Amino acid sequence: MSYVLLLWGIFFINGVVAKAVCPGPPQVEFASVHPEKRLYEPGEEVSYVCQSGYIYASGTRRAVCTNAGRWTSVTLRCKSVTCPFPPVPEFARIVFHLPRPGNESIFGDVVRYACLPNYALIEHETVSCLANGNWSHIPECKDIRCPRPTGIENGFVSFNLDRLYHYMEKVSYGCMPNYVLDGPRESRCEKTGNWSIKPSCKAPCSISVKRAEVLYYGQRVKLQGMAERRIQHAEIMAFFCKDEEKKCGYPVPTQCMDGVLRIPECFKEYGRFSALFTTEASSMKQCDTVNSQQ
Repeated sequence: MSYVLLLWGIFFINGVVAKAVCPGPPQVEFASVHPEKRLYEPGEEVSYVCQSGYIYASGTRRAVCTNAGRWTSVTLRCKSVTCPFPPVPEFARIVFHLPRPGNESIFGDVVRYACLPNYALIEHETVSCLANGNWSHIPECKDIRCPRPTGIENGFVSFNLDRLYHYMEKVSYGCMPNYVLDGPRESRCEKTGNWSIKPSCKAPCSISVKRAEVLYYGQRVKLQGMAERRIQHAEIMAFFCKDEEKKCGYPVPTQCMDGVLRIPECFKEYGRFSALFTTEASSMKQCDTVNSQQ
């Protein structure tokens, strides 16, 4: 008898101490629960709120933790906020739009715009359906004009008509003979009403050395045999220098930079007669390793 009473006492104590509790409440799509915690006591109540961009559609918004450790039924349904058909600004067109039934859009939907030819799109090309049921900032298409493009030094503009130019129109640039175009060949009328960056014409370089054998495009060339002793901008020519210690010659490259060609300091030019008694660097055996003595 005492054993039975002992078991009954243990059961009674456990029943009082270990009350039933509820786990986290059931999740509802597009809704948040308040208050949110790990466990709930019997009788505690939670409420559901539709998230930003969604509104109440139907069902119950509350749930209660029962003594059995279960939640009462939750039937809440949240639906997306809708936006009307997107407006089409003047001189614009819609290039991407996926309307829903009823020709509406829902929260998060995106529309992409483009302007008619010669018109510039101001602001972003895409807009979104917002949580308040409105569209984000609608872009604007403006008639942009650029003034007649200016010329460049030692160059010219092709078909440079004396008129205003529309947005995205282009003009081409060229250079006078022996000058090299540096930069984009075309300039474009931009939405700011200004032209995009223009190129420049870089000058050729005169070669101050009259007599020498050099490397030019991988070939040995005698300067005294060149019809015109000059190279174009960005071209590279190598002059031979001597390594007196190793008794060998090595090429030192130099580059024409907008009319300036720096002759390597280690290079020595010999006259026609002095060359008869001196071995020029270009005629010596080539050094195994380049030890520049500039």
